[in-house]
Amino acid sequence: MPQDKKKSPRPKAATPKGFRDYFGAEVTERKAMLDRIGEIYHLHGFEPLESSAVETVEALGKFLPDVDRPNAGVFAWQEEDVPGGGSGDWLALRYDLTAPLARVAAQYRNDLPTPYRRYAMGPVWRNEKPGPGRFRQFYQCDADTVGSASVAADAEICAMLADALEAVGIARGDYLVRINNRKVLNGVLEAAEIRDDQADDVLRQIDKFDKVGEDGVRQLLTAGRKDDSGAFIDGVGLSDQQAVPVLAFLTSKGHDNAATLHNLRAAVGPSATGAEGVEELAKMAALLASLGVGEDRAVIDPSVVRGLGYYTGPVFEAELTFEILDEKGRRRQFGSVAGGGRYDGLVERFTGQKVPATGVSIGVDRLLAALRAKGLTGGEATGPVVVTVMDRDRMADYHAMAAELRAAGIRAEVYLGNPKNFGNQLKYADKRSAPIAIIQGGDEAERGIVQIKDLILGAKLASEVSHEEWKSQPAQTEAARENLVAAVQEMLARW
Repeated sequence: MPQDKKKSPRPKAATPKGFRDYFGAEVTERKAMLDRIGEIYHLHGFEPLESSAVETVEALGKFLPDVDRPNAGVFAWQEEDVPGGGSGDWLALRYDLTAPLARVAAQYRNDLPTPYRRYAMGPVWRNEKPGPGRFRQFYQCDADTVGSASVAADAEICAMLADALEAVGIARGDYLVRINNRKVLNGVLEAAEIRDDQADDVLRQIDKFDKVGEDGVRQLLTAGRKDDSGAFIDGVGLSDQQAVPVLAFLTSKGHDNAATLHNLRAAVGPSATGAEGVEELAKMAALLASLGVGEDRAVIDPSVVRGLGYYTGPVFEAELTFEILDEKGRRRQFGSVAGGGRYDGLVERFTGQKVPATGVSIGVDRLLAALRAKGLTGGEATGPVVVTVMDRDRMADYHAMAAELRAAGIRAEVYLGNPKNFGNQLKYADKRSAPIAIIQGGDEAERGIVQIKDLILGAKLASEVSHEEWKSQPAQTEAARENLVAAVQEMLARW
């Protein structure tokens, strides 16, 4: 007899490294949060945009190196050879929502209004090494204004961000939108007489301000310092005198915006660029006040230095100020959940013309984690009412019950597994987090009634038997078949 062919190995049921699956409650919570943010953006006149998940590598700004694949950081592939010879385009999954906006703004510039105000929400992909809490696919939520150089656009973004945080449940006092300006820093660099070839190194060191403090940054700007491990880190090589304006900039936060602006004017000295940046911050502060956004919600803060290497004008971030317990049980502030600012060159790569733009990106997963930490997500999602099946020949009757419940706006489904074991049906309802089970056997059908089982109360009676308050309420009641919807509504109203 011929030998049996060797069986192919079964595929491993596992998500790829750096990716994860999202189930019921997580998806529902995220959608509810994004819907509320979208309502705020829509209220401010921003239009939704859904762009392609795939862009050409060229449009994304990732250029082909000497090797056969694009730069690291994106998931990219080359299309098959095109007819007539030659290689196809390199394509890639988008790594953020800003690069696709640049392409859209250039491609449809004759059709879109100027300025173009849009918001976008969706997954992005980065081909990076995954780590704890760091995934290769994650959600972003962006809002941008393209085509306006006015700081009124920056102020509006900040006000809208504050409104969005409150819309999802973050209370005033639990967040702060902090605002800085790259032009101010440029003025400080001029005042400190820092050479162009030193500027990037200076930016990297001041970015460590929140970790090493004023003395640490002073050492890093000058001769260098030892880190916590005892290793020596070379400094930029500035003189002590050159470091003074930089440190004055980083420590210029006053008791209110007026004091901060006064200190910044001193820090930039005679620099015209720096003075322009300070005036932009002053205008933003006045505009935010006129929008009803006080300093308890958005404030000028020169210690915001992340992103200053990328942004060209105002830069801002939203920080959650309440405390949580970390994985080791230590209390710490939750930290930043959104960031943005003004940037040039968004569309210039495509058109050759500078197009001013400003925008903000919310870290969806981080904000959702914050809402969970504050107990603001609604907890465990409630499943559907489950109509059990006592007689498989009466499936039409059971489906009619479910249809009536759905027509009344009540989530409901009929059990579609093997109905032989009724206990398995209740186990299924439990796994579905069902609040209620509907039961109608032959005897109930003849009498024209249904049994309505309160699964939430049943669980409480099972786990909290010492609580007498629950024992007075029946976990299962009888109702006339024609009163099914009203009886279910009454039971659901308990919870």
